[in-house]
Amino acid sequence: MATISREVLAVDEALRSALSPRQRPKRQSGLAASFTFFWRALLKIKHVPEQLFDVTMFPIMFVLMFTYLFGGALAGSTREYLQYLLPGILVQTVVMITMYTGSALNQDIKKGVFDRFRSLPIWRPSILVGALLGDVVRYTIASLVVLAVGMALGFRPSGGVAGVFLAVLLLLVFCFGMSWIWTALGVVMRTPESLMATSMMILFPLTFISNVFVDPLTMPTWLQAFVTVNPIALLVSAVRGLMFGGVTPGEIGIVLLVAALMTAVFGPITMRLFLRKQ
Repeated sequence: MATISREVLAVDEALRSALSPRQRPKRQSGLAASFTFFWRALLKIKHVPEQLFDVTMFPIMFVLMFTYLFGGALAGSTREYLQYLLPGILVQTVVMITMYTGSALNQDIKKGVFDRFRSLPIWRPSILVGALLGDVVRYTIASLVVLAVGMALGFRPSGGVAGVFLAVLLLLVFCFGMSWIWTALGVVMRTPESLMATSMMILFPLTFISNVFVDPLTMPTWLQAFVTVNPIALLVSAVRGLMFGGVTPGEIGIVLLVAALMTAVFGPITMRLFLRKQ
């Protein structure tokens, strides 16, 4: 009897302690919350390193395949063609990776993880902003892999280290803006597979009907008109110009404007869809 009484008293004391008034933890700022979810994205990579397969193996395959398949036929020399191709392959590789942002979000929604996040007293956009910042790390890794392989094969940008750094930075800013498109689709699509199929339907024409592989001057006039306004082609021109010199402020400004527009349009749309998701 005494043992039961002591157990009851212990439980009663624990309940009183849990229910007693105490100072609540200070609410995190939007920046701190975003960094927390950014760290979550990095931990997911740590525990599932297979996620890095698409940012390591695929870039290597792209560079080797396109250089040695098309180099001799299009430029007469694989080394010459590599100087033209690598900035375009860099853009194509990283842009293609952006679609996985929406896929990862779609999977988290299906698992119910984001339902728990939305119940927390945090700045709501931090959930998505942190995940997107984590993806920027993946974009950076892919960029470094492409550049390392290119340098090993003989790629020599005349713009130097500063030009390459600015080119990669511009690419990351653009891809951060583009990622918001896939996050919006990730909220509304039913399955990751349907999202991937839709993303490929959009990205394939944009990346292949561009100046990634060949000079648009060799294309029919009506196709040149499309390439002229293709945002991927504009990005490739700016990246190529930064790496080899000759880029104009207008070319960089247009790319930054497109990135800002994608973020300004699809960011709020994504958040509205996300908060309405049941």
